[in-house]
Amino acid sequence: MTDVAAERSIPDRDYEQVQRFIERFASILADSGWGRMPARVFVALLATDSGKLTAAELAELLRVSPGAISGAVRYLVQLNMIRKEREPDARRDHYIVHEDTWYEATVRSEQLMERWSGATRDGVEALGRHTPAGRRMAETLAFIEFLQDEVPALLEKWNAQKAELRERLADEDVATTDVASSGEAGQQESA
Repeated sequence: MTDVAAERSIPDRDYEQVQRFIERFASILADSGWGRMPARVFVALLATDSGKLTAAELAELLRVSPGAISGAVRYLVQLNMIRKEREPDARRDHYIVHEDTWYEATVRSEQLMERWSGATRDGVEALGRHTPAGRRMAETLAFIEFLQDEVPALLEKWNAQKAELRERLADEDVATTDVASSGEAGQQESA
């Protein structure tokens, strides 16, 4: 059974509703500057329980040709939003979404901001701090430096919140399993 077939057979999950979610979220990402197909592939990987699909499975899930998937996964791999792996003795690559993909993207943006701040600093110098363009560039630099100061604390705060979230979700999973187990035990006793 493919991962896509497995996803379709998950109890209490409306496959068509999942399809609509993938398209809606991908559309939002596309509206914010992502390419349409990379957005669809990325959201499809996010929306699968395994977080891992082959190009053929992505094509099946998104109802497109495998060729349409090729460029999208190449782009996402270059951005480090997903990775490509081949399982031993397998002929197909699997594309896997990073567990902490948004965190990793934010860390990478910090590295970009360092480059931006250097370039905008050069711009302030070249334009002259007291010219309209120089003041605009100085304000851009101040904003980038503000983000550079604030983002590390936000990431640290997120790590603490994420740990709490994962603990709470694990506790909920245990409680759900306990309730399901006690219901099955009660059914077996009455039989």
